[in-house]
Amino acid sequence: MRLTTPRVHPLADSEASPEAREVLAGLRAGFGGRTLNIFGTLAHHPDLLRRWLVFGNHVLGKSTLSPRQRELLILRTGWVCRAEYEWAQHAVIARASDIDDTEIRRVAEGPDAAGWTELEAALLRAADELHGDSFVSDATWAVLARHLETAQLLDVIFTVGQYTLVSMALNTLGVALDPGLEGFPPELRSKLDR
Repeated sequence: MRLTTPRVHPLADSEASPEAREVLAGLRAGFGGRTLNIFGTLAHHPDLLRRWLVFGNHVLGKSTLSPRQRELLILRTGWVCRAEYEWAQHAVIARASDIDDTEIRRVAEGPDAAGWTELEAALLRAADELHGDSFVSDATWAVLARHLETAQLLDVIFTVGQYTLVSMALNTLGVALDPGLEGFPPELRSKLDR
């Protein structure tokens, strides 16, 4: 983690405003009755949290991309943004989305690693290009466009954008890993160029 102590601590229910408690109650139902640190942290601004969730729910649950495609994009974005919380949360989701632990680790190696399909490599490359240049190159776009419909192409861009924004917030606020989550695997830490 970039910060060892949160800059903004997650709110406990007793500290949250009535508006924040209402939003958090709806979120806890989806997470076994617990409040994830990201939500408890964003509860300091319940209007922002409520409005951000609408877009986040589209990207995570209503995207035209397959869960596997979406999670490859999110993991790569978390990796290039060095957002350990994002990586940890989505490694769990990726495992439920037909991505095994070897592939999760391979995401850190990037689009040129052996084993990706043409589309998967292009998705990882698009995440890298959007992160580095805020633009998908013509070559990468051509590969994506051979495999994806227009709505899916839009979801590629907005998935990377959403999780870049989230990574910025997580890193800057110092959101700590939730209990039971593992951050970047130790064997990958040497690849981080901070």
